[in-house]
This record gives sequence, C-alpha cells and structure tokens, in this order.
Amino acid sequence: MAGSCFKTRLLSLCDYKTEKYIVAKNKKVGVLYRLIQLTIVGYIIGWVFLSKKGYQETDESIQSSVITKLKGVSVTNTSDSGLLVWGPEDYVIPPQGEAVLFVVTNFLETPNQKLGYCAESSKVVDGHCQSDTDCREGHTIVAGNGQMTGRCLGGDANSTGTCEIYGWCPVEKKYKPQRALLANAENFTIYVKNFIQFPKFSFSKSNVLETSDESYLKTCRYDDEVHPYCPIFRLGDITRRAGYNFQDMAIYGGSVGVMIDWDCDLDKGYSQCHPQYHFTRLDTSVSNRSVAVGFNFRHTRYFKHHTGEIHRSLFKVYGVRFNIMVHGKAGKFSIVPTAINVGSGLALLGAGAFFCDMVLLYLMKQSTSYRERKYEETRQSKGASQDNSMEERRNSTDLTKLNE
Repeated sequence: MAGSCFKTRLLSLCDYKTEKYIVAKNKKVGVLYRLIQLTIVGYIIGWVFLSKKGYQETDESIQSSVITKLKGVSVTNTSDSGLLVWGPEDYVIPPQGEAVLFVVTNFLETPNQKLGYCAESSKVVDGHCQSDTDCREGHTIVAGNGQMTGRCLGGDANSTGTCEIYGWCPVEKKYKPQRALLANAENFTIYVKNFIQFPKFSFSKSNVLETSDESYLKTCRYDDEVHPYCPIFRLGDITRRAGYNFQDMAIYGGSVGVMIDWDCDLDKGYSQCHPQYHFTRLDTSVSNRSVAVGFNFRHTRYFKHHTGEIHRSLFKVYGVRFNIMVHGKAGKFSIVPTAINVGSGLALLGAGAFFCDMVLLYLMKQSTSYRERKYEETRQSKGASQDNSMEERRNSTDLTKLNE
C-alpha cells in the first residue's frame, strides 16, 4: 500500500500541468489589454533597447589623462610695474599644464617690499587706533599684514589712526581694478590633449585627430562641425560658448568648466567614438547676486637688492581658472543584459494580464459571473465520504488486531 502510494507520487512528478484559460467576450477589457501590451512592447523596444541600449554591457570607469599648453604674448605698462612682457611662463599657473590651470588676465602690484616698520593698512578695521593702548604689542590680526609694535600712528582723541606693524612694507594697496591689463588674453589659445581608456573593453582613444600632417595643429581651431578633433581652443571662444563675454570676466576673474564627454557605442566601431565638449561658468549662482563672483589670489617674486637686503614684489592676480573634467561611458553588445531585459519585458506582459483580471473580477458589472467561471469549487460526494469512513474504520480495526 505504502509502496503503491510512493510510486504514484513519484510518477506524478512527470506530469505536466497547464493553466485553464477563459475567453471573456468583453471588448472594453480586450482593448485595454491590447493597449497595455502595445505600451509595454513599445517601452521595451523604444526605450530599453533603442534609447538606453539595454542589449549592451557598459563600462563607466573611464581612465583619463589631460595635458594642457597655452600660447600667447601680452604687454602691460603701469606706473608700479613699468613695461612688462607676459608669456605663458608668466601668466599660466601652474606652468607645466594640468587639468586645472589659471590664466592671469589682470593684476595689482605692490613693488619693492622689504621687512620693516610701517603703518597698518586703513582697510584693516581691527588695525584702527586712537592711542597706543589700542595696539597690543606682539599681537597679530588675521586680516592684517604684520605684527603690532604697540604704537599708534596718527591717532588722537579726535581722529583715528592705524597701528604700527613689523612686516613687509609698504603694505599692499587696497583698490579695485577698473580694466583688464591683459585684455588681449582673449586671443590666447589653449591646447587640451586628452587620452581616455575603457579597461573592460581594452579600448583607448585620444581627442586629437590621427593624421600625419604636422601642420594640422598649427593651423586648426576647434569647431564642432568642421574640426571636431582639433584640441586647440581660443579663450574668448570658450567663454562665449559658456555664455559670457571674456572682457567682462577678465577684470575680476572667474571659473570656467570644460567638460569632455565620451559616449561610445563600440558596436558601431572605433571611428564612431567622438568627444563632445560642453562649457559652463562655475563661479556664478542662479540669481547672479553672489559676492563671491570672480577669482583672484596673491603670489610674490623675491629678489636680493644690491645692498644684500631681500625685497619682493607682491602681485594680486585676477584671471580665469579652467577646470577640465572628463566623463564617459562605453557600451558593447552582451547576451546577459539582453536576456535580463527580455525577461523583464515578458514579466511586464504578465502584469498586464493580471491587471485586466482585476478589472474583470472587481470593476465590471458581470464580475460575479466571471468569478464563477474562473474559480471552480469541488465538493466531496456523499458516497465518497461514506467510502472514506469505512476505509478509516477498517484501518482502525486492523491496527487494533496488530496491537493485540
């Protein structure tokens, strides 16, 4: 008996069970079902496969190297600095060329400073005084230019003076520039050489045209239609593409982002992987009311006087800071993401059938009739119940005899 039951259960594993389908002659639900199917199929084909290339394996871990070089010469003539010639080694910081570089467009010079005693700048509020007691000896101010000596220069009960300091004298002049001294920096050119690699696909490329013509880089200028592989940009064109006038930015400086985007479909071949350039200004807010607009910093040039004293010239430089950022991804056909997205689409089609079932079961007027046909209840017959009771009594009797 037990062996027969086990055999029956074992053989039942080889049975194939199929679903029972009911055809509902309801045009509204039928049209809804077809619309859902078309929507899902359109989503899978149009969005997942064509737009998002869901059949591809992607690599977004781009490896990049950026090398920059500037060219251009400018001449300035001021009362403090005299006649100066500015080359790339003077106005490019750092001069070796990196992904972030600064180009000087304006400057204020305080020449021939030397260590000594002088009055603090009147622009330093904490350096104002009316008597010596306001100048604590040995004290330094965060925004000041040196160490206080304890003396108040030019101060009395009726007027305000400034504390004497020991520092680099004379102190820096505090005034705002009115025009850009290196105005022709607009015509300087920047050479941006970019190498990228996608390690997953062992793919590498450069943004420089692969040509044997040595004169190409000497004559070309970047143009997204004519010369998309010319990596030489005019500074004025960069700020114009970012939506700003170079001369306005050159007075107080600014920050510009140069984004190189590599979106490569490797199924189309090596020649179809192109760099796309985007330019934006980074030091502005939406309202354009920020007091932080512009970019400047200070640096010095030291030299020894014929008397042996160390002198320096202090430069407050304004200019444009360029941030070169590289982004990218590459895609190539793979059976794994294709199978996953096809399976997801089939699952969505099943979800459409489930939604239409819910409509028929709970939202239609004939929902009761549909439920009766979809779900069948089976009840055990009276004769079968009696047979089962007799079988249970027989088994009980056999068990009692066995125990005796």
